[in-house]
Amino acid sequence: MAPDAPRTLPALGHGHARVDGPLKVSGTARYSSDYHFPGLLYAVPVGATIASGEVAAIDDSAAAAMPGVRKVYTRANIGRFYKPGKSGYIDEARPPLDDDTIHYYGQYVAMVVADTFEQATAAARAVKVSYRNVTAPDVRMQLNAEEKQTTDSERGNVDTALASAPVTVDQTYTTPPETHNPIELHASVATWDGKAFTLYETTQSIINHRDVMAQMLGVPKENVRIVTEFLGSGFGGKLWPWPHALLAAAAARDLGKPVKLVVTRQMMFHNVGHRTNTQQRMRLGATHDGKLVALRQDFLYRTSRTDHSKEDCGEVTAFLYSTPNLKITSGRARRDIAPNTAMRGPGAVPGLFAVESAMDELALALKIDPVELRLRNEPAIDESTSLPFSSRHMKECLTEGAARFGWARRNPGIGAMRADGKVIGWGVAGCAWMAQRLDAEVSLLLNADGSVRVASGTQDIGTGTYTMLAQMVAHDLGIAMDRIQVVIGDSALPPGPLSGGSMVTGSLVPAVAQATGKAVEQLLETAAGHGAFANARADQLTFTEGRVHRKEEPAASGVPFEQVLGDARLAHVEGKGKSRNTFGDAEAKKFSMHSYGVHFVEVTWEPAIARLRVSRVVTAIDAGRILNPMTGRNQIEGAIAMGVGMALFEETQYEPRHGKAINSNLADYVMTTHADAPQIDVLFLDYPDTKLNALGARGIGEIGLAGFAAAVTNAVHHATGVRVRDLPVKIEQLLTSTVV
Repeated sequence: MAPDAPRTLPALGHGHARVDGPLKVSGTARYSSDYHFPGLLYAVPVGATIASGEVAAIDDSAAAAMPGVRKVYTRANIGRFYKPGKSGYIDEARPPLDDDTIHYYGQYVAMVVADTFEQATAAARAVKVSYRNVTAPDVRMQLNAEEKQTTDSERGNVDTALASAPVTVDQTYTTPPETHNPIELHASVATWDGKAFTLYETTQSIINHRDVMAQMLGVPKENVRIVTEFLGSGFGGKLWPWPHALLAAAAARDLGKPVKLVVTRQMMFHNVGHRTNTQQRMRLGATHDGKLVALRQDFLYRTSRTDHSKEDCGEVTAFLYSTPNLKITSGRARRDIAPNTAMRGPGAVPGLFAVESAMDELALALKIDPVELRLRNEPAIDESTSLPFSSRHMKECLTEGAARFGWARRNPGIGAMRADGKVIGWGVAGCAWMAQRLDAEVSLLLNADGSVRVASGTQDIGTGTYTMLAQMVAHDLGIAMDRIQVVIGDSALPPGPLSGGSMVTGSLVPAVAQATGKAVEQLLETAAGHGAFANARADQLTFTEGRVHRKEEPAASGVPFEQVLGDARLAHVEGKGKSRNTFGDAEAKKFSMHSYGVHFVEVTWEPAIARLRVSRVVTAIDAGRILNPMTGRNQIEGAIAMGVGMALFEETQYEPRHGKAINSNLADYVMTTHADAPQIDVLFLDYPDTKLNALGARGIGEIGLAGFAAAVTNAVHHATGVRVRDLPVKIEQLLTSTVV
């Protein structure tokens, strides 16, 4: 049950505390690695110590003889895994231990299962692996002869327009590999009852996880159940299944015992995805009055030898600004690296670093204020598709955000703004993110004890899905949130959406509305002709604030729904609802649907001690109707913290001979801490987008990170005169500043 909520507050549009908060702060909430069963065994994988080559031999004799070891698995005895086919989404489609070819450092080559974690760890270290045909990893960004640049979006004649443009910018920007580092490690606890699996997983998509695991394990979908009650964040790294989940399940089936496999922090840097590095050449052309006449973005990114993922840096470029001539091309470089995957705001986040940095450089060349330059290039329609926007208020983000930040006081001179002995730099950058719906189903019960149960096979990855569902049901039924039980995190429930792309809330809105409507319809049919409504038909009755009453009478005169059910001797009535995805919906395809925002960033630079800080942030967000400003603000604040890390700290560094991540721990992989956190002010604009759903709500989880790094580096340039085009910002770069 949810905690008590103020009954005077409307269910939507107010900052309700998380309904799952008490479970988390009390330690009651169970995460995947918290599950323990009688006879539980522990699995520890063995990773390759090269990035390119082949396994020549594996000597597991010493490991197999160690105390507590139940079995050492290799390609020879793991059993058969099937390929995923089209059963669902997965980044590393090659089954684990499938052959002797090594594609990246850390690739699993064996696994030890033992009675304790310590025994399994010791035995895994004793497994001896020899290799042949070993070469240093090829990690070049440049495309080879077989790899081609492809056109993603094009209109007009961009090269001709660039050649004749009065003012141009032509620069290249790079972003490094970044590693997901949620506090909760990836984990799998697998049980097998002789026929079916129950798998306790760290996943952002329990339904997809079930489908992929069933296919690759070779069992029917109904014989696989996925449970994810709580997730300690994922940021995209837990969207799709990874090989460790299959290994744990296979061992449980083989040994007839439950098996737990928790990926180590070092393995997190190789075995469960990362944001790949990018290289982007940006060319902008404009008239002297600041109107864009051409925009060209040519980007490259790396993937593993075997995967097909795309870091789509041009995802939002084609519709962000108005220009008659545009071309976006992409190139995939397949190299000796681990598979990459989605990381918060995939594609748009690195892409907007380049786009918004180039816009700042153009504003400087034109001597036009950066906010004004963006206002002058605001499109009336989505010029990439010729579709109208479902709702777009980027202008208001720019103007209202600027007013909140105090942008009018900005002195454009490099190093010209000072306070408290520090140099002040102000930067701005725009952002956008898609607004779409996924397929979703919801079941809702009105119970005879006065409670309401809402269930869907989705998951809460820390973003507040438990709370959002309770709020939506409370709104639709007009009852207090403390009467609503939210049940999610189990693939046995009606299939719900994955937690990715900021689409969960928008997807559930129509399904919840339909489910509540159907349940109320059943309730009114139950009430009609009985008790207080013995002489009434169902169409003469209505439901308001938990009570059934005649339409012409006030709600206060009605009968509580639990009394109606009690009089009918029914335990509950049920309503089911479905929501269709917008990707194939003809009506949704009539509009360009996205969220928008603008980041205003202040940095302080102390040249005497070479200290740079992000000190203040104002972010204005146009994301439709905000259902819960408290959890919504938390999402943007968390994204901004990640943005500070992206701009100033985060970079996965690899040793060149074997491809090992050399900063694969939380001491050397630097991320934003509370000490680094700036003052954050989040401004939500209130423009409901009813083209997406009836409540007008769009997702906000990822837009807060998009564009933010560019706002920081633009502010850094304003303070120091140093233009950083290669993330992260390094103090060595700033030491070249002439600002004192």
